[in-house]
Amino acid sequence: MESGLQIEIISTKLIKPLLPTPKHLQNYKLSFFDQLAEREHMPHVLFYPRDNSSIIEYDKFDEKLEQSLSRILTHVYPAAGRLSKDQLSIDCLDQGVTFTKAKVNCQFDDFINQVKKDLNLAMFLVPKGIKDLSDADFDMTSLVVAQVTEFQCGGLALSVSASHPVMDGFSNFKFVYEWAKVCKFGILVEEINFLSFNFGDIFPARDLSSIFPPRIYPKNSDEKFVGKRFFIDEITMSGLRENLTSAMDSGELSFKPSRVEMITAILWRALIRVSEAKHGYLRPSLVYFPVNLRGKISLPLKENAFGNFVIDAPILFVPGEKKMELHDFVTLIRNSVQKTIAACAKGSADDIVVAVANSYKEYFLSQEWGTGNDEVDKCIISSLCKFPIHEADFGWGKPSLMHFGLRDYHTCWMYDAECGSICVQVDLKESYMHLFECNHDIKTFTKF
Repeated sequence: MESGLQIEIISTKLIKPLLPTPKHLQNYKLSFFDQLAEREHMPHVLFYPRDNSSIIEYDKFDEKLEQSLSRILTHVYPAAGRLSKDQLSIDCLDQGVTFTKAKVNCQFDDFINQVKKDLNLAMFLVPKGIKDLSDADFDMTSLVVAQVTEFQCGGLALSVSASHPVMDGFSNFKFVYEWAKVCKFGILVEEINFLSFNFGDIFPARDLSSIFPPRIYPKNSDEKFVGKRFFIDEITMSGLRENLTSAMDSGELSFKPSRVEMITAILWRALIRVSEAKHGYLRPSLVYFPVNLRGKISLPLKENAFGNFVIDAPILFVPGEKKMELHDFVTLIRNSVQKTIAACAKGSADDIVVAVANSYKEYFLSQEWGTGNDEVDKCIISSLCKFPIHEADFGWGKPSLMHFGLRDYHTCWMYDAECGSICVQVDLKESYMHLFECNHDIKTFTKF
């Protein structure tokens, strides 16, 4: 299918806020946490089968999407701006969001069936021109890029990509979820109010050169990355809990682990075993586990704050020092995440900045654990559970399938699926993926 897949771009335009941004809001200050975000776009794709009982007529759908996007941008005004030259603020002059309409030469059901076998096909529906941007192009690109792709005989894919220094996962998914509501229910622009925009006042941008040494970014690999989806259903989750009960009974595990902690432990242990099989010995491993700090600190920051408020909790495995039982990984994950949150939970904004800086220096930028050390395996394991993205109903029901990211780093994404199960999207280098699929834990606890 890949070779015959053709996407035809019908139109590309800039969607601007319905009402002009007031003069006093035309310079939006970025925050310290925005400065920490990677300078890249973060896309996701939502697939919607045609629904003949939809409350929105099929041929009016594009129009409804554009109108509702224009209304929502009146509230989320920074998303329609552009990064300023100093990269410390956004010029909110209603420059607009890039909106592309496209068609693809295949049936929706055929495509979905193929994607379930080969997740990499989903990348064809990510907007072109958002990957590997130069600094100059990154600053000029729309902060949000959206593309709606229509399949033959109905069905749609909606891809939304947001500039990471402007939006984290919470802001991005909240934006799409609320856009869906505005589209489905025709909510008036005066009634749209779901985010607050005072982050830059509480955590002002800093001169990062006085806080961090120069950051080293991962080397691009020549090896192809591939993606796979795995499901962990409720029955399996119950079985996992039972497996850990004996460790709780014996006192080796002192708490009841969450679903996310258990799945993170399985994924991480499998990745460590894969690395061991590839290299012939157990290697140190560092997981970046993004933690949404909204609602977890004492500062007067609203839980619906727009921007970035995420810190990567470092979780470290040291061969010889750590045991390999599942409850050992669960404990390590819980303790590491709680330590990171505790360091940021109390104190002033300056205290939090110092805590974040110390964490980044100690782990992400250090010689022992940092990006420059090729003897340490590194990956991101990110939980999108409880984010409302699966509920994004634009009038055609919930998405039947979702895809995240650009697939350029070892990453595991967890998100809520149907009937209490959790779906995991795993992005790995091809040689790792073959070993990962054959791992005992992955074969035991997951389903394709």
